[in-house]
Amino acid sequence: MINESEDEFCKPPKWAQEAIWYQIMVERFYNGLSKNNPVPASMQGAWPGDVDENWKITPWTSDWYQDAPHSQEPQEMRKWYDKLQSRRYGGDLQGVIHKLDYIESLGVNAIYLNPVNDAPSLHKYDTRNYHHVDIHFGPNPEEDKLTISHENPSEPSTWQWTSADLLLLKLIEEVHKRNMKIILDFSFNHTGIEFWAWRDIRVNGINSPFADWYDISMFIKNNPNYPEIHFNSWSGVKELPQFRKKYYSLHQRGFSYRGDIHSEVKKHIFDVTRRWLAPDGDISRGVDGFRLDVADEIGLDFWQDFRKHVKNINSEAFLVGEIWWENWPDRMMNIRPYISNGVFDSVMFYQPYKPVRAFFAKTEEYMGAEGMLNHLKEITDGIPKNNLKALMTMSASHDSPRLLTSFYNKTKYKFHAKPIENQDYKTQKPDEETFRRVKNFLIFQFSMPGAPQIWAGDEMGMWGADDPDCRKPLWWPEFSFEQETKFPFHPDKKHEKEQVGFNQELNLFYKKIIDIRKFYPIFIHGTLQFIYAKNDILIYKRKYHEQTVYLIFNNSAEELYLEHLNLSGIDIWNHGFISSDDMRQLDPISFKIIMVQDEINLKLEKL
Repeated sequence: MINESEDEFCKPPKWAQEAIWYQIMVERFYNGLSKNNPVPASMQGAWPGDVDENWKITPWTSDWYQDAPHSQEPQEMRKWYDKLQSRRYGGDLQGVIHKLDYIESLGVNAIYLNPVNDAPSLHKYDTRNYHHVDIHFGPNPEEDKLTISHENPSEPSTWQWTSADLLLLKLIEEVHKRNMKIILDFSFNHTGIEFWAWRDIRVNGINSPFADWYDISMFIKNNPNYPEIHFNSWSGVKELPQFRKKYYSLHQRGFSYRGDIHSEVKKHIFDVTRRWLAPDGDISRGVDGFRLDVADEIGLDFWQDFRKHVKNINSEAFLVGEIWWENWPDRMMNIRPYISNGVFDSVMFYQPYKPVRAFFAKTEEYMGAEGMLNHLKEITDGIPKNNLKALMTMSASHDSPRLLTSFYNKTKYKFHAKPIENQDYKTQKPDEETFRRVKNFLIFQFSMPGAPQIWAGDEMGMWGADDPDCRKPLWWPEFSFEQETKFPFHPDKKHEKEQVGFNQELNLFYKKIIDIRKFYPIFIHGTLQFIYAKNDILIYKRKYHEQTVYLIFNNSAEELYLEHLNLSGIDIWNHGFISSDDMRQLDPISFKIIMVQDEINLKLEKL
């Protein structure tokens, strides 16, 4: 039994329930400074590790598939995709600052940054230093390297603020001036091979003071320069060595477990956390929380202590964990152990996206509206109301196909979701029906409980297959882009190209649904009741105080007439009164959002 004070401790901050999240991968967002662009030397240690001697920055507006081999031979395609990881486009923190007015104009009020910690890769999950921002995200990389070299990274009293660190603090200040929140992404499960402690182990082997930080099974001294190290890494990626864990219960992948991590690693993580939550002791200058990568790989005892540490620094800080696959690609994890008992405030809530996509996109997993609701009930039953409101409801991300492409392809979610895995996977511009289906989904996402998330670029109309194709540089409207190859690996269609660029119409659609969600608190705090769900028809209502709003979806490609639907009221989307006669007429793949005064003769069982 949790007492009242503990219950309050487990609740997410109230601001998180009203959040509309905008997720940014800095390297692909916007290049604000050219003088700080990455160089091959700073990419050492990033997978796959083979930077060409003629390497240079890739032009922002170039064809993503410009040098793809026009062959369907798997080895050639794999080699091309591996090489793609070495591309850099030069996005940086100054670029995010430049685009804050755009972000604010969308109406979003919370930013989630993929890792910005110092690291050699484009994605920064292979950290060199947790306590510093990547040197190429700031204005003076060489100066920052020198500053870092004078520190003892295991001793926080020696840590300095680099120019990149200070630029992040400037970004935080500018975000807060706009009454927005910002959280940082960290992976405390593993580091990169250029992490300062791992580099010491590479030199000193078992005599390193950090030798027991990592999950190392054996040192073999058969090399005059470096010992051979046998160690466990995340998903077998040898560039990502894992920290040593403590197991208090059985750890089965895809399930929560009781456990902790090495005490000295834990202390370092807690020092890093304090640095970014309260720079020089001032929480007003710090971030508003953290997204925690592959959180299920670390035991619950660590996360409970982490929460106490974070909340003692800033009680309003927000914690969201990545809790994803139990058995890929068929079953996602049970999130309940992670959002109760003082662990996280929220998770990246991919769990409902799978059945919701199946319904709205009409994929091969389609089970009608009733099947979708059965899945949603299974996923959400028993979740505390306050946490449910703060769950980060996902659509696309840096780890999945872009929303439009996900809907365009009718295959199982995130399974063979790029052309190297599926030669029939469509990477080109989606058709008009797909755009309509995505709009239906967005209305659903933004009108349901939970804090909706946008993967930066989706609101611009970008398309792209699974990682890495979902990580193209953003299609800013001021740029003119080269045409993109439509069939990158097809030998008979290698000359077919299409224009890419900012989609103004879809961008305005996003702005409108955000405005509606923010203007009507019913979509954040109202009760939810599903009224009718059968085949392609879905009707539910949100109720808050004296307001009642009905949402009605026709998911069919055919026009429908609902004879027994007897509702009238204010058409929120079109800003006007709508009669019961007009309500009954549903265009193909369409929605209605109606605020009603009276509910008269709803004979929905006959629809």
